[in-house]
Amino acid sequence: AHAARPAPEVARPPAPTAPHEAPRSNPADPPPAPAPTVAWSAATPAREYARTIAPITQNPIAAAAAAAAALPPEERRARLEVLGEEARTCARCALGATRHQAVFARGNPLSEICFVGEGPGADEAAQGVPFVGEAGRLLDRMIAGMGYGPNDVYVCNIVKCRPPENRKPLPAETAACIPFVTEQIALVQPRVIVALGATAVQGLLGTTDGITHLRGKWKLYKGTTAVMPTFHPAYVLRQPSAKREVWDDLKQVLSYLGKTPPPVRR
Repeated sequence: AHAARPAPEVARPPAPTAPHEAPRSNPADPPPAPAPTVAWSAATPAREYARTIAPITQNPIAAAAAAAAALPPEERRARLEVLGEEARTCARCALGATRHQAVFARGNPLSEICFVGEGPGADEAAQGVPFVGEAGRLLDRMIAGMGYGPNDVYVCNIVKCRPPENRKPLPAETAACIPFVTEQIALVQPRVIVALGATAVQGLLGTTDGITHLRGKWKLYKGTTAVMPTFHPAYVLRQPSAKREVWDDLKQVLSYLGKTPPPVRR
């Protein structure tokens, strides 16, 4: 008789990094005072609120994200609505001059899963909603296969305006939109981010590695949130054989969340 083989280990994301207190010059000195609590409403522009908590960090984007994460759920919802309005009138890059309308997000703003894609296409720009074309319908089928409805998850893109001819966003365009994405994720507070394609994972993680190398391997967003890179649905439409790899990646996400795929309906 042959000895039973041990069950394979399930890949897990890296452990989040914890903030550390700055070392004191004299151990007898008292610890630094906590950051002040600042009154804020959902309508407060992120840049203004970031200035009020400057003692926390010198990075205004990180400051706004830290402020957003501390809000109660209803205020996070309200702030997302205000942020969406800011995106619709944004003029930080050249895409603002050519857009039909900005495309901010869809779905549950307090979801445990956030899907991040590249940018809106023609259908999305026409309707003002991300992932509504053929690639969006495939994404919805993937989401349904995981046991979620289309409104159970949060879906957004790295850039909010359609690049001309559906080209890949330029680095300057991505950099201009990243503050929106940073605050969106801080407000939604997902347990897992699914990065759809190279532009999404590169924009989130600041890497130059390609999606073929990154997909299926757990990463961390800002040292705290698990990220699963996988192929973009548009790529899967062109390469149907990639469906199995994407499904393997999504099953890893479900495993991380302590869930299993629902039974397949015949």
